[in-house]
Amino acid sequence: MRVLSGFLFLVGIALLLPMPRSTAGGKDFKPLFNGKNFDGWQAKGKKDALEGKTEAFGGRFKVKDGSILIDYTMKGDSYIETVKEFGKDVHIKFDFKPGEACNNDFFLRGSKFDITLKLKGVKENDWNTLEIIVTGDKIEHKLNGESARKGDVKGKASPFMIRAEFGVIEVKNIHVKE
Repeated sequence: MRVLSGFLFLVGIALLLPMPRSTAGGKDFKPLFNGKNFDGWQAKGKKDALEGKTEAFGGRFKVKDGSILIDYTMKGDSYIETVKEFGKDVHIKFDFKPGEACNNDFFLRGSKFDITLKLKGVKENDWNTLEIIVTGDKIEHKLNGESARKGDVKGKASPFMIRAEFGVIEVKNIHVKE
């Protein structure tokens, strides 16, 4: 009886603890980033797949501890994108943690979303969630569950692209539902 009551006490404590925010999993969502290497990714506009690699652009992009880390000490704009293009309704979601002087971008279907520390509700070195939802010719960006911007898509099909502009950012749990 003591073991059972101790177990129930621990379960009760676990239920009271805050759940970490994560976009991992979810019905009908599939990973776009495996957390181990850049399989399924390539340099922008080049069909040079990054299969099996853990770095791109001389270390500007690195796979580290299940995340894509943009190394701010490397200068210059660099882009990686999915090999797969998305031309219909699509929902991409992921977690990101902006660091010092973060100003990096995400692109899909002709739309750019800047990640900076000036975004409402985004704090330096905290994990946040971004969702990019395309329905028909409309696109919506949701930041931590709240609508941050809506607009029109400008292209028929495109890969999902990450731009290393400047500052630090980590990105993980990149998933897509088509």
